[in-house]
Amino acid sequence: MFPIAAGLVPSRNPGGRPSSWAATGRSGGVSRPPYDSLNLGAHVGDDEQAVGVNLSRLARLLAVPADRLALMDSVHGAEVATAFGPGVFSGVDGLVTQEPDLVIVARGADCVPMALVGDDGRTVAVAHCGWQGLTLGIVDAIVDAIARYGSGIDAAVLGPAVCGTCYPVPPDRAAEVAARCSTSVAAAALVTRQDGQMGIDVRQGVEARLRERGLAPEAIRLVGGCTVEDRNLFSFRRDGRTGRQGIGIRLGDLARMDT
Repeated sequence: MFPIAAGLVPSRNPGGRPSSWAATGRSGGVSRPPYDSLNLGAHVGDDEQAVGVNLSRLARLLAVPADRLALMDSVHGAEVATAFGPGVFSGVDGLVTQEPDLVIVARGADCVPMALVGDDGRTVAVAHCGWQGLTLGIVDAIVDAIARYGSGIDAAVLGPAVCGTCYPVPPDRAAEVAARCSTSVAAAALVTRQDGQMGIDVRQGVEARLRERGLAPEAIRLVGGCTVEDRNLFSFRRDGRTGRQGIGIRLGDLARMDT
């Protein structure tokens, strides 16, 4: 199914724009196995032309030309860049923009791709978060980046990610989450599997941190399931060599292309 979910967040600011977003899974593209079929990441070894077609389909879905996408080469950190135009931003795990004709994209294959909407109707952001990003503070970094534009957070969409049961970790990794995250975030993210081993549910941790930063529970939407359990999603943990799904967001209504 392409997309796995999409939506429109109306602006509560009379002078602002709505925000349109879409989350993708594996289906709807042209890539061949093991990247079949809507792989959004050329950096994983897929044919670049096929990835270009896949990205153009996401762009068309969000009503912008294919050359109006801004993507990240994520590094599991907490750096955020401002996207004034299209391209690939290296060394960052967050993008923020106020450009109405630009789709910013977060990609992942077990980590959490997320999209955030500012309450000013002028600012949107995306971020990529794995367990390292959770401990390093990418959630705070992207919220703070939006705040620098004078905006709070109106809504957040968290895409598919590996669940805690399917993500067993060594004790030192679980201990690092417990030590570096708040009590409530650690409680949400750390799970004990049936075999007694600890696991990390990063998406639950991200949700908990967004709530700590003032976002109401009803303003946070989780789309897609566990990447390991659902074969309609890409999962590096399950498959190794695989593609990337993602979330794209832009300022403006899906019904028309802004010029």
